[in-house]
Amino acid sequence: MRTLLAAGAAAAVLGASGAGAQAAVAPKDKAPAPFGTSFQPDPGHDFTRGIHSRHDGVLRGWITYVGDGVAEYEPVKWQKGTRAEGRFVGLPEGDSMAYASPIAGHVAFLSAYGCGTSPSGMTVGRKTGLGDRKCSRSVLIKRHAGHRMPSLITVRKGHITRVQEIWTP
Repeated sequence: MRTLLAAGAAAAVLGASGAGAQAAVAPKDKAPAPFGTSFQPDPGHDFTRGIHSRHDGVLRGWITYVGDGVAEYEPVKWQKGTRAEGRFVGLPEGDSMAYASPIAGHVAFLSAYGCGTSPSGMTVGRKTGLGDRKCSRSVLIKRHAGHRMPSLITVRKGHITRVQEIWTP
């Protein structure tokens, strides 16, 4: 009887720790508002160590440079306009709040403008304004190396695992 109780308790502990470990490996991050009007902080990030990966999570930002499979990116915010609706703006000149991460080989790239290397048509969710057309990693690299496209950039374990473009009016 003691053996059965001990085995049951061990199984319960293993089951509970396995579920907790699985949740820790793949947390579900809440995406920021696509048209948020402030730059997202990265608490605990040491910008004095040079440009390196952001902590795990989703950043509203744009890619500023791509080379050798590594993307440099920075946060953006929506700036409301007086005559037009507004536009996305990056950091002020001289601000060093930038990151660099390798682009994962299995990156999910969801385009708001089709899968050509240049923006062409609108491919967005009707209610979200976010890209919903899955395109290849090579299209992501070619397009974002030449254009600053506002996107929701997901970083996981130091790699960019998802880029979802934000449709801009």
